[in-house]
Amino acid sequence: MAFYQHQGNIPPKRHTQHRRPAGRGKQGELYYEELMGEEGFSSDSSLLYHRNIPSTVAGAREWTIGDLSTTPNHPLMPRHLKLHDLFEAKDVKNTDVVTGRRLVLGNGDVRISYAVAGAPSPWYRNGIGDECVYVERGKARVETVFGAFDVAEGDYLVIPRATTHRWIPQRSTKDPLRAYCIEANSHIAPPKRYLSKYGQLLEHAPYCERDLRAPSGPLLAEDVGAKPGDETDVYIKHRGHGAGGIVGTVHTLPFHPLDVVGWDGCLYPYAFNVRDYEPITGRVHQPPPVHQVFEGWNFVICNFVPRKVDYHPLSIPVPYYHSNVDSDEIMFYVDGDYEARKGSGIGKGSISVHPGGHAHGPQPGASEASIGIEYFDELAVMVDTFRPLELGEGGRAVDDGKYAWSWSRGGAGRDGAGRDGTGDGSDYSIG
Repeated sequence: MAFYQHQGNIPPKRHTQHRRPAGRGKQGELYYEELMGEEGFSSDSSLLYHRNIPSTVAGAREWTIGDLSTTPNHPLMPRHLKLHDLFEAKDVKNTDVVTGRRLVLGNGDVRISYAVAGAPSPWYRNGIGDECVYVERGKARVETVFGAFDVAEGDYLVIPRATTHRWIPQRSTKDPLRAYCIEANSHIAPPKRYLSKYGQLLEHAPYCERDLRAPSGPLLAEDVGAKPGDETDVYIKHRGHGAGGIVGTVHTLPFHPLDVVGWDGCLYPYAFNVRDYEPITGRVHQPPPVHQVFEGWNFVICNFVPRKVDYHPLSIPVPYYHSNVDSDEIMFYVDGDYEARKGSGIGKGSISVHPGGHAHGPQPGASEASIGIEYFDELAVMVDTFRPLELGEGGRAVDDGKYAWSWSRGGAGRDGAGRDGTGDGSDYSIG
């Protein structure tokens, strides 16, 4: 995010001596400067000043990441995935946002996972790409080497690649922490059309820099009740020969990772609450790009928020049928009443998968029923990908097996052999 921030103790000039406090007449030891930069240091970067040499590792072992296998969406079908069925209540207290994620959908550009967590995560670093985590419910404190965030329902947290951090769910709420995790193989940023050539969010953008929350910091080991010399494990997700080309390693550090006394630059994690998104509306139905909030390589993230809808006297507020020929469209239904999907079985916690090559739109009768409506009370997060998504083990586990037939006037779906489908997610039946 290209607007400058600085926190903590930094020297007046970069790449110059920066020393620890020492007694009178004595010279303190140097802090260790780390340049964290993107795209071969030709894009955004920050300088961090560490108490310890950031390259130091005392030990390393393999981390066996959960099941990242995927299955093609073949035969091609729209699908309904019921995320709230993924986790048993009894298991939540021992699940964390990092190691407890279950892969719902993925391809070579992006992975969508879901976690319901009651336990603190280990220290974690994604060495593959940026992460955008949407907090569906609950609260958490997220501690990073840049500082800390308190996140709650409706927050997006964008975490740059290689940022060491951990998630600590807060138990002061009746809802467990529900996290919708979007992991890129690239960087995640605001849409380019919202930015000036120097990176400022423009007047037509649906949010601005005032809406973004930087971390509070710096945050040091002693601030979280730890000792600077505490040996610490950091879980690292990185490229390799595992499922999806992803493997894991645990590095043991001979010190606590919260050792940054100050930093400055334009690369850091930030939070944005969906309630601060100002929807763009029009006299007739607006296309999905007006709902965009972030983008990565070969995918975009949009949110659909409560808003006034089309006000042309002959408007039809729900979407027209559309065939997004370049994209798979993944809609996560968070809150409210989604007018276009009434009668489909979709509700809070559902995902609809509308693949490229298949026209989709409102359920039968929804267009007529929407005429005269002036306001939509709905909240959803959408990911559109420009390469096909495959089903992860989590997606396969909660496929309702019948959504594809929800536009039909009756009758069961049939598989390629002409038999009634079984509803197991590989073929479909109306049940």
